[in-house]
Amino acid sequence: MSPALPLDHAARLQRVRLSLDGLSVGDALGQRFFGKETLVVSAIERRVLPEPPWTYTDDTEMALALVEVLSLHGHLDQDALAASFARRYRANPSRGYGGGAHTLLRQLTLGERWQDAAPALFEGQGSFGNGGAMRVAPLGAYFSDDTPTLVAQARASAQVTHAHPDGQAGAVAIALAAAFFWNHRDRPASSLGEPLLRFVLDHTPPSATRDGIERALSLHVSGGSLQQAIETLGTGYQVSSADTVPFCLFCIARHPGSFEDAFWSTVSGLGDRDTTCAIVGGVVALHGEARIPPGWLASREPLSYLDLHRPGLLRS
Repeated sequence: MSPALPLDHAARLQRVRLSLDGLSVGDALGQRFFGKETLVVSAIERRVLPEPPWTYTDDTEMALALVEVLSLHGHLDQDALAASFARRYRANPSRGYGGGAHTLLRQLTLGERWQDAAPALFEGQGSFGNGGAMRVAPLGAYFSDDTPTLVAQARASAQVTHAHPDGQAGAVAIALAAAFFWNHRDRPASSLGEPLLRFVLDHTPPSATRDGIERALSLHVSGGSLQQAIETLGTGYQVSSADTVPFCLFCIARHPGSFEDAFWSTVSGLGDRDTTCAIVGGVVALHGEARIPPGWLASREPLSYLDLHRPGLLRS
């Protein structure tokens, strides 16, 4: 028998939706800044917004699957998450999934167990990519009141696709950041940068990702520039957790009170820009000062939920 839903399940889902909106706007807008680099850099420097609609990618698609599971179960059921990933992939496999994700999700749609498919990726080492981190901020919002449960649930959410410990560490780190922002949503945002990084560092398991977070903290405390962060931390060009998560946390700590400034800072790093902006957006949107611009939200493609006839699911 599944555990009963928390008594405050509806309130938890409200903050989940706030994070999901931030994540999906960051994803969809960040995706629009791929192209000829000189043109992209010029548009970013001038903060030129592309014409809507802004179509979201696999980052949001997989976050939607995670939100479905939380909405229905009140906890991270790994088999349900794998099934939701597979249903969504089958319905629309052209959302920009990476090569490893295509391989895994095809196997899931054919009935293979995630417990067998995920560890077999990348010659048996499992994925240490940034996919576990890119979708997890809403889970951090849901479990913001219980750090040990959050860490366990974030790791479980990543395990379905990321058997490598580093891929799981990235998910834990971003879930922690989301929880921290919700729990401190009424504090002045300007005071949160260093405490955020220290909190995440304290609870992220040993890994290359954690080592990068430690470098991000040192850079933030010393007043390091965005360009130094780009050069020191990486911006997702390697599509790994260690190459993505520390930079995202640096950008969050740099602009904790402005969704717009956090986005433009993050996308300036280029790299895996839909994913970095999704991660940052899903966290920063949870602070009371960092409201998503209404025009940005309206420009994002409407979110698509499956199984809307089932009770408890968030609706667009």
